[in-house]
Amino acid sequence: MADTVLSKAVIGHEGLTKKLGLVIGGSLFIAMAAQVSIPFFPVPMTLQTLAILIVGLTFGSQLGLATLVTYLGYGAMGLPVFANGASAAALMGPTAGFLYGFAAMAFLAGLAVEKGLARGVVSTAVIAMVISALLYIPGLAWPAMVMGTTLPELWVGWMAPFLLGDAVKAVIAAMVVWGGWKALQARKG
Repeated sequence: MADTVLSKAVIGHEGLTKKLGLVIGGSLFIAMAAQVSIPFFPVPMTLQTLAILIVGLTFGSQLGLATLVTYLGYGAMGLPVFANGASAAALMGPTAGFLYGFAAMAFLAGLAVEKGLARGVVSTAVIAMVISALLYIPGLAWPAMVMGTTLPELWVGWMAPFLLGDAVKAVIAAMVVWGGWKALQARKG
């Protein structure tokens, strides 16, 4: 694995058109994953974070961040890309902290890969779990600020049920990315 980022190993380092295709395709992948949702209050459980982890882990920090900025831009333009078909209003609602935190999530996942912290399926899963946990900082800070409550109150009341789902999604993301590397190695070998 000479390249540290899967997308570069597959399509190469050059080409604005290829990179633009990845950003558009990745942002649409995230938008579709956001529509797969289980109702929870106040934030639905979606496959959005799974898709974001996959994008970050396969695209790297810069393309991962560009993909999430594009995704947020779609929502800001009024396209129904957020969970349950939400759009621009969600950027100011109770889920806004998570939405903005998604950009950091993709960037950090890509950075972890680039720095060699995510080398195998286990280390990638652990990194993905840590990054998923970090998402709760902006995710809970936003509604705490708006509602005038504390982070611990929101954590216990809202987010505790999401922990198992986040752990499962982190492991699945690691398996998908690691499977991509194995498939690439088999194709080249």
